[in-house]
Amino acid sequence: MKSTLVSLLILFSIASFGQKTCDYSVNVTDSIGSYKSTAAYMISEKNFGGNSNYIFYSLALTDGMPTLTVQLIQKSKEFIKANCFDKNSKIYLQLNNGKIITLIHIDQENCGTTIRDDAGFDNRVNSGIFMFMKDSFKDLKNSPVSMMQIKYSTGTEDYVLKKEFKSELDNKIYNPETYFINTIKCIE
Repeated sequence: MKSTLVSLLILFSIASFGQKTCDYSVNVTDSIGSYKSTAAYMISEKNFGGNSNYIFYSLALTDGMPTLTVQLIQKSKEFIKANCFDKNSKIYLQLNNGKIITLIHIDQENCGTTIRDDAGFDNRVNSGIFMFMKDSFKDLKNSPVSMMQIKYSTGTEDYVLKKEFKSELDNKIYNPETYFINTIKCIE
C-alpha cells in the first residue's frame, strides 16, 4: 500500500513539474470581453550576408476565438521586398504525421512598416493574424510541425522548422517543431 502511494505521488510530481507554464503577454477580461495572448516565440531565424529575417508566433484567444499572430521582421542595408498579407493569404503547416493544416488570414491588408535604425539598417516589421480551421487543434497538439508555407499577396515562401536552434539575436534555445504541442493548451 505504501509503495503504491509513493509511486502515485512520484508520478504526480513528475507530471506537474514536466508541464511548461503559459507565458502570457496579455490576459484581460472586462465588460467588453476577454483577450489573452501568449508571448512572442521565435520560429525562424536567418542571418546571411548582412541580412536578417526573423519569424515570431503568438497564440491569442479573443472571446473564445483562437488565432495565430505571425510577426515577420526583416533587417538589411539593401532594399527589402515587401511581403504583404491580404484576404487570400494563408499559412500551411505540414506536420510530421503527413497532415497539412491550413490557417486563413483575417480580411485585413498589411504590408508592414519600414523603420531605419541608427546603424543605417532598414527594418521591415509585418504582422498577420490567422484563424484556425475547425478541428485542427487535435492534430497540432499531437504532431510536430516540420514545414511552414506562407502565401502572401506577393508570392509564396517555404520555411523548414527546426527541431531546435540557438538564436543569434538573444542566445536563447527555441524549439519551433513543438511550438503548438507546448502552447495550444494556453488558449484552450
